[in-house]
Amino acid sequence: MSQYELIPRDSGASRPPRRSPRGRSPFVRGLFIGGLSFVILSMFAAGMLLIGYAIVASSLPASSRLTEQTSKFQTTRILDRNGNLLNETFDPDNPEAGRRTIVTLGEITPALTQATIATEDANFYRHQGVDPVALTRALYYAVREGDVVSGASTISQQLVKMVMLTPEYTLTRKVKEAILSAEITRRYSKDEILEIYLNEIYYGNLAYGAAAAAETYFGKAAHDLSLAEAALLAGLPQLPAYYDPYTQPERAKKRQGVVLGLMVEHGDITPEEADAAWLEPLAFVPVEFNLDAPHFTLLVRQQLEEILGKEALYSNALQVTTSLDPDLQAAAERIVAEQVALLADRHVSNGALVAMEPATGQVLAFVGSADFNNVEIDGQVNMALAPRQPGSSIKPFVYLAAFEQSDKPPAQRWTPGTLVADIEEEFPDGANPPYVPTNYDGSEHGMVSVRTGLANSYNIPAVRALEAVGVQPFVARMADFGVTTLTRPDYGLSLSLGAGEIPLLELTGAFGVLANGGVRVPPVTILEIKNHSGDILCAQASDRPCQPKAGEQVVAPADAFLITDILSDNEARSPAFGPNSVLRLDRPAAVKTGTTNDIRDNLTVGYTPQLVTGVWVGNADNSPMVNVSGVSGAGPIWHEFMTAALANQPLLAFEPPAGVTRFEVCADTGTAPSDVCPEKRERFFAQDRPPLPSEQDLWQRVRLDRTTGQYATEFTPPGDVEERVFKVYPDAYRTWAEEHGIPQPPPGYQRPTAQPSRQPNQPGDEAVQAVIREPVDGQAVSGVVTVWGSARIPDFAVYELQYGISHDPGAFSPPIAGPYNVPVTDGILGQWDVRNLDDGPHTLRLLVWAQSGRAYETRVRVFVDNPAEPTTPPTIAPATPTWTPAPAFTATPLPTLEPTWTPLPSVTPTWTPLPTEPAPEATPTWTPLPSEPPPVTGGQTITGAGMITDTFIVTP
Repeated sequence: MSQYELIPRDSGASRPPRRSPRGRSPFVRGLFIGGLSFVILSMFAAGMLLIGYAIVASSLPASSRLTEQTSKFQTTRILDRNGNLLNETFDPDNPEAGRRTIVTLGEITPALTQATIATEDANFYRHQGVDPVALTRALYYAVREGDVVSGASTISQQLVKMVMLTPEYTLTRKVKEAILSAEITRRYSKDEILEIYLNEIYYGNLAYGAAAAAETYFGKAAHDLSLAEAALLAGLPQLPAYYDPYTQPERAKKRQGVVLGLMVEHGDITPEEADAAWLEPLAFVPVEFNLDAPHFTLLVRQQLEEILGKEALYSNALQVTTSLDPDLQAAAERIVAEQVALLADRHVSNGALVAMEPATGQVLAFVGSADFNNVEIDGQVNMALAPRQPGSSIKPFVYLAAFEQSDKPPAQRWTPGTLVADIEEEFPDGANPPYVPTNYDGSEHGMVSVRTGLANSYNIPAVRALEAVGVQPFVARMADFGVTTLTRPDYGLSLSLGAGEIPLLELTGAFGVLANGGVRVPPVTILEIKNHSGDILCAQASDRPCQPKAGEQVVAPADAFLITDILSDNEARSPAFGPNSVLRLDRPAAVKTGTTNDIRDNLTVGYTPQLVTGVWVGNADNSPMVNVSGVSGAGPIWHEFMTAALANQPLLAFEPPAGVTRFEVCADTGTAPSDVCPEKRERFFAQDRPPLPSEQDLWQRVRLDRTTGQYATEFTPPGDVEERVFKVYPDAYRTWAEEHGIPQPPPGYQRPTAQPSRQPNQPGDEAVQAVIREPVDGQAVSGVVTVWGSARIPDFAVYELQYGISHDPGAFSPPIAGPYNVPVTDGILGQWDVRNLDDGPHTLRLLVWAQSGRAYETRVRVFVDNPAEPTTPPTIAPATPTWTPAPAFTATPLPTLEPTWTPLPSVTPTWTPLPTEPAPEATPTWTPLPSEPPPVTGGQTITGAGMITDTFIVTP
C-alpha cells in the first residue's frame, strides 16, 4: 500500500473535522486580497494607458503620412547687421536650395548603413521603434529634472522628430514621439524606415541625404563609398557644422575614429579593417558656395548649433541678425585679396582679418582666407580661427604682466621707464641648451627703456621681462584675455617672442581689452534671433542676450593705458620702423607687429578707441614666406583697412585714466633727467610708480684727474680736475659698452646718492628711526650677539638684518633676522650668531622698507673675535671720514625703492675681501632666498632680468 491511501467518499470511515472558514490564516486572506487588488489595479492602469494612448494618438498625424511629410523643412536666414541676407539653411524641397537625390537602400553602400546604425541606433533591428531601456532612462531624468535632459532617440524617433513633430523639448512631445515611432515601426518595415532616414538626414554643406553627401564631399555615388568615407559621413549628422571636414578637419577625423570604433563594437567590421580605414587618406572635393562672408557665416552657423541645437536651426525658420558690417566686410575682403596678390612673388598665398568694436565685442569684419573657393591655397580653412604663432605681437602682454607684479613694492615694478639690457645673453632652459635670443635686426642696442624696447620690438628685453614674470604665471594671465590655446606644459622663455599658438580672433580680442581700458568683452557675432512668428528669442541689446556681453575689468586702467601709450608712440618706434611707416595713421593708433623666426606667420594688430583690427598673412600649409615682415606683409592690409573703416569716424585720442600722470624724463633712458641728459621728453607714468630719480640716469657728470685718468679727490690740484659726461653702464655690461664705442668712467664708479626731501634733524625727522644702538662701531663681538636698536619709519613695511665680510663688503648675506613686519622702538631687533664666522672685520646692516618703496639703511662695523682665537680688536681712528663711530645713526629716506623682492636665481653675488683686509680661509657665496628682499648695496645692482636697480646707503 502506498504512503498515501484514497478514502472513498461514501465510506463510513471517519474524517477529520473540517476547519471553519473563520479559522483561516490572516496571512493567506491578506495575500488573496492583495493579489486581487493588484490584478484590478493593473487592469485599471492598463485601461488608463490604453485610453491615454488613444487620446494622444488621436491628436497625432497618421503614421501612414510619413512619406508625405518628409522634406518639409523650413529655412533659417542669416543676415548682416543691416538686414542683408548672408546665407540660408535651405528647404530641401527647393531644387536650387540644396543638394538632394532620393535613392533606394540598395543604392547605398552597406558600409554607410552599418555605420549609421552603429552610431545612431545599435538596436535598430531589435526594438519596436523605441528602445525601452534608453527611454526609461530619459523619462526618469525628465521627471527628476522637470525637462528633457537625456537622449535615447532611435532612428525611428529621429525620423519622427524631423518630419512629423515640432522641435519643442517637452515631456509630452517625448511621449508623442515614442507613440509615433512605435506606429511607424508597425506600419513600415525596418528597411523602409532606414531608407527614408538616409534620404532625409542633413550632412552639412547643403547636402541632404546620403546620396547628396557622397556627391558633395567625395564626388561619387553613395554605393561607391569606401568604409573610411562611409564612417566619416555617418559621424556628421550629429553636429554637421561642428564636424565639418572642410573647416574643422581635426574634429571630423576624430569623429570618424569614433564611428569606426562603434562599428567594431557592433560587430560590423574587424579591428584590422577599422585600422585600415583610419589610415586611408580622404580626398575631399572642393565645395563652392554662393554665400557672402563665408567663413563668418559658417562660424555663426556653428555657434547657432551650439546655442539652439541642430534641429531647431535647420528646421525652424529662424531669422538671425549678425554683427557683420557689410561695408567693412567688403573692404576687408578686397584689401586682403589685393595685398596677398601683391605678395605672391614672396611666396605669400593667404591672409585673414578680424575687426571688432572694443566696447561691445561685436565682430564687424571677418575674413578667413584670401579666396574661400581657391582649393590651391586651402581657401576653405578658416585662418582667423586656426591657432598660429603670434610672433612679437604677444610682447605687449609680456610687459603688461611685468607692470602688474603686485608682489613687489611699487618702485620695483616695471614701468615704461625701466632700463633693460638689450645685450645678448644665455638664459638657462632646464635640461635644454641655454636659450640665446637675438633681435630681428641682428643688433644689440645696449641699455634701453621698456618704451624703447617694446616700441621697436626688440627681442632680448622682452625675454628678460618674461623671465621676471615667470612663464607659467604669464600663461595663466593670458587666459584672462580670452586666450584658450596656450595649453602646453613645456613653454619656455621663447614664449615672449610668440612661440605659442593663438588664433587671430582671440589675439584681436586680447588687444581689444587694451583698447577698452582693460575691460574684456567676449567676441559677439549674433545680435538677435527671431522665430518664424517674429518673436524675439534673444537680443544682444536686451537682458536676454544671445551671447555673453557683460564686460569684466581684467586689467587696471592705468596699466592698459601705459601699454597703449607705448604702442601709439610713433617717435619711440621710429628707430626700427621709420617715422612714416604703415603703422602710422592719420589719428592716434596703437599697433604691434609680429613675425615668426621662420617667417611662416606675419601679423599686425592695432586699435583706436573705436576699432581693433588683427591681420595675418602667410600660407595655410605652413610653408615659409620670403623676406616678409610685419611692415611689408600684414602691415599694409591693416593700414589700408583701418584708414577706410575710420574715414567717417571722429578722431579720438586715448585719454589717460585716473592715476596716470605726465613726468619729465630723459628721452633715451626713461629716468628723471640729470643735468647732463641730452634730450628730455614728457611721458606718462602711473602716479604710484614714477620714473626713477635722476641719480639713476645713465648720463652722469664725472670729475677726473687729467694727469692720472682716475677719479679726482680732494687732494687733486684744481687745475688738474676735469669734468666729463659719460653714459655709465652697469658693471656687468661695462665691457660691452666699451667694445661698442660707449666710453666708460674708470672702474669703481659710484653713483651719487639720491638727495632726501628733508635734511636730517629737521622737524619731523624724529619719526624716522633706523638705528643700531648695540653693537657699536669698532666693537669686538663673539658668540650670539643681541642686536638692539629701532626700526620705525612712516609707512613702515618690514625690516631685516644682514651681514657682510670686511668693513666694505661687496655684498651681504641673506637675512640673519627677519624680514619682520612689526616695527621696533629701542628694543631687540634680532640676534646674530657669529660662532661659525671667521675672525676679522665684518659689517652688520639694518634695512627698513616703507610701503611706498623707500628704503632706509644703517651699518655698524665690528670685529668678530670668538674665544677660540682671542685677538685685540683694532680701533677705528676718529679722524677717518668713512668710519666715524656713533652711538646711533639717523636714517635718511631714499626717494625711490630699489630692493627687489623676488631675486632671480641667476644672481649669485660672491665676496672677495679687499687686499688690505685679513683674508679668511674660505669666502662664502651667498644665494638669495626666494621671495626675500635681496641685499641693498651702494651703486647699481643688475637683477637676473638685466634691469638696473640702484640703491643708496643712508649715511649717519
